[in-house]
Amino acid sequence: MTTIFSNPGSTEVPFLVDLPSDIRFVLALHEGSVVGIASGWAIAAAAPALVLLHTTAGLGNAVGALATARVNRAALVVLVGQQDRRHLDSEPFLTGRLRDLAGDYPVSVEEPPRAQDVPGAIRRAHARARIGRGPALVIVPMDDWLAPAPEAYEVLGPRRLLIAPAVDDEAVGELAQMLEGARHPALVVGAGADDANAWRALVTLAERLACPVWQEPFGARAGFPQDHPRFAGHLPAERSRLRAALAGSDCVLAVGAPIFRQYPFAPGPLVEPHTLLALVSDDAAEVQRSPADLAVLGDPAAVCSRLAQALQPRTATTAAVATNDALAQPAPDPPASQQALLAGHVFDALAQRLPADAILIEETPSSRPELHRRLRARQPLGFLSAAMGGLGFALPAAIGARMALPERPVVAVLGDGSSLYAIQGLWTAARYHVGVLFVVLVNGRYAVMDRLAEHQGGSPAWPDFDTVDIAALARAFGCEAVEVSEPRALTAALDGAFAHLERTQPLLLAVTIEDERTFAP
Repeated sequence: MTTIFSNPGSTEVPFLVDLPSDIRFVLALHEGSVVGIASGWAIAAAAPALVLLHTTAGLGNAVGALATARVNRAALVVLVGQQDRRHLDSEPFLTGRLRDLAGDYPVSVEEPPRAQDVPGAIRRAHARARIGRGPALVIVPMDDWLAPAPEAYEVLGPRRLLIAPAVDDEAVGELAQMLEGARHPALVVGAGADDANAWRALVTLAERLACPVWQEPFGARAGFPQDHPRFAGHLPAERSRLRAALAGSDCVLAVGAPIFRQYPFAPGPLVEPHTLLALVSDDAAEVQRSPADLAVLGDPAAVCSRLAQALQPRTATTAAVATNDALAQPAPDPPASQQALLAGHVFDALAQRLPADAILIEETPSSRPELHRRLRARQPLGFLSAAMGGLGFALPAAIGARMALPERPVVAVLGDGSSLYAIQGLWTAARYHVGVLFVVLVNGRYAVMDRLAEHQGGSPAWPDFDTVDIAALARAFGCEAVEVSEPRALTAALDGAFAHLERTQPLLLAVTIEDERTFAP
């Protein structure tokens, strides 16, 4: 790990002064942005990112972002500064009760008993972050950094860690038997299948089964190429609509996704009584909580590759083709020259220009279904959002993703309310020359909250925030901003942005849209 993401304080100064020249320090102006940027970097780089936080205040500010990192499977090694260990028992100023502050969200928390145990603890945290795919915390008193280094044999932990996927013949055989016995199978894919090997295996499996492939409800990453003819769309999260979507399938295999994430609560079963449920996931917790008839804990790519080889090809079924046809979504009518823009106009304009290798990072709750209908992930890591559901992830995560993969265009689509949770991240993007395109849909309100209130038959208790100037905030943090409110300006702004995808400075488009007053749970 050669990049440190941090908002440091006094307890970290002994570590940070006179860093070696091969260590890069990245400053963010709030711990939520620190962890969000590191999470985007870790997800895009497929490697642990190093985070440094300042005792109770820093860790406390970061807890929500650490929870999101855990659910997003972002491997983070998180160093948390502590007061000098020589007087910890007297609880001096800036002492933190840190071990349990982040609750159960870290995959591990370690407080080395001696200064010489810190290097081993960091090495072990690196392994635990990779294996547990989440944040691993190490609490380090400030005087430890100035202690003599331990001998090499004292550093306990793997210098290199290789994770070798294994495929069990019995598991593959049982899955194959279940699918062969089904007349109308279906696949449901999720974030755990978002890599090139899993996509290849799932494409082969879907084509052999000639079946529809659904994206999991609230999918934070795409588990299948969404421009493929077998792709059926995004499953709804409400149970009755979920049952209706899967009613034509007598066997559903979920890969890299739990069975099935829900919101809001509704009574009744997840699927019709005749439908069998199977699961392949390398996430033990996902396997343990999923109500599957058959669950396999294993690497999705390896299992599905072997499973595809074990099955005989089928011919396409009418049901599968009809499901895909239902995805066809006509573009909204072109707006008149002075007509207000709708979210669909913005997404259609993006779809016409977005390169296949772009990373689209989303945080626009009131427009999410519209975005899913019009913008498709065509390569692994083509789509990313906050698996936890809380706001403040997308803006910093886009910065981290672009830092990790500067050769790929990164576009973040946010609501104006969402952007405010981490708007200070724009300073980091500008300071470190990170060329993300931020498209902020401005309606001056928490639109999804307004719709939820209306759905309950009541009136919102919260006011609009239509006096907040997103473009001015961006400029205040050193980020170029363009305000868009009519169709010609949108076309010109997007053409200009996509003509310079190799940009080394961020650009924010503040696009005023009409509040469509559609309910989108």
